[in-house]
Amino acid sequence: MPSRRMFLQKAAAGAAAVSGCLSVSSGLRAADASGTLRGRLYKTLKIGMVKVSGSLTDRFRAAREAGFDGIELVTPGINAAEVRKAVRATGLVVDGSVVADHWNVRHTDPSPAVRAKALDSLKRSLEEVRAVGGNTVLLVAGRGRDGSPEDIWKRCIDNVAAAIPVAAEHGVYIAVENVWNQFMYDHDGGSDQTADEYVRFIDELNSPWVGMQFDIGNHWKYGATGDWIRQLGRRIVKLDVKGFSRAENRFTHIGHGDLDWADVRKALLEIGFAGWAAAEVEGGDGRRLQEVSANMDRVFGLTGV
Repeated sequence: MPSRRMFLQKAAAGAAAVSGCLSVSSGLRAADASGTLRGRLYKTLKIGMVKVSGSLTDRFRAAREAGFDGIELVTPGINAAEVRKAVRATGLVVDGSVVADHWNVRHTDPSPAVRAKALDSLKRSLEEVRAVGGNTVLLVAGRGRDGSPEDIWKRCIDNVAAAIPVAAEHGVYIAVENVWNQFMYDHDGGSDQTADEYVRFIDELNSPWVGMQFDIGNHWKYGATGDWIRQLGRRIVKLDVKGFSRAENRFTHIGHGDLDWADVRKALLEIGFAGWAAAEVEGGDGRRLQEVSANMDRVFGLTGV
């Protein structure tokens, strides 16, 4: 485990990844009197949402022109030189990545060989994203159908813990996402569930380099999103953003559906959140990306609209 000095050094290194394109200090300003997240939240999106023809630089430029501050890649397997060229040409920051094969090559798999492959993929993702300036790697931790609750818990804890030294070395967060994977919640349960198991999971790993990439829309079906944010608190290092309708039992565009965005904003302010929020909805061309960006502005109060 890293010492406090090492932790502070790595934290500074992570912050340096966005210097020159964004002012980190501005992201830590107190929210204005209207109660918005203006000055505290940066907008990013998944690379797969950018449905624009041309080079990677063209795709980065389209996201930048649509109002995004950063972009999440898919790792491992990126071309670092090509990514750095796109960053220099557009000023769009790579804030993080998503592990490419975490749904199929899982840390909870009964096979030790598969778990070893999952660990290798996570480690390489941590290394690759740091090489292009990012400081988060989103991880789907496993799947509940891989065994008994006790078995999958231990497999996942052991595997993810083995990647922590690499995360600490590179100053990159392992950001566990809450997803519909029948793990750490009751998939067939009601809408009154809590984030207890996610809290227990993060706390058991006990590292400053493991936190939550909390998906705002994913568990509105199962619990009060604002309350989950309050319960997770400092464990949230990043956000994923989509809408959900309980009435229609489906995901929606950001700001559509019946998710309580006012309470989401309130909860994020209460825990002092400052950082990245990644859109994870249907993408498209430049016009569609502008729509997604504007929807994020509205739900988070970034423009005062």
